[in-house]
Amino acid sequence: MTAKYVRIQARDCAWVTGYPRGVFGICWRLIREGRLSPEDEQLFRDTDKWFREYLPEPKPCKNGEKVITFFKTEAAGEMLAKLAPVLEMLDRIAFPYDIVYTNAVGTAVYEDEWQIAVRVENGVMV
Repeated sequence: MTAKYVRIQARDCAWVTGYPRGVFGICWRLIREGRLSPEDEQLFRDTDKWFREYLPEPKPCKNGEKVITFFKTEAAGEMLAKLAPVLEMLDRIAFPYDIVYTNAVGTAVYEDEWQIAVRVENGVMV
């Protein structure tokens, strides 16, 4: 079986969606909490900058809607390679996360070549 989507997520939930926070949310939280070294913070900020430059930010995300995003596995190779140093950093600081491959997502409210966004209500994809 080949999964259509992949998501890197925490084991705790984001307060907005009630769903496990994604890798970018993980890192922004660690920065806010002062848990990253200046070098690790810069590593993440550089990675985030690359994604903002090369990957469209879904309109529902920009609007602050209750959505989560998944990479499409067929197009995720470059994205996952760009995230590898961030995942190595999370491993080094012993922050637990999961890489989830799935075909079971709710209805996409946004889709482009690389990703989808799915609406979430009370921690459940709808």
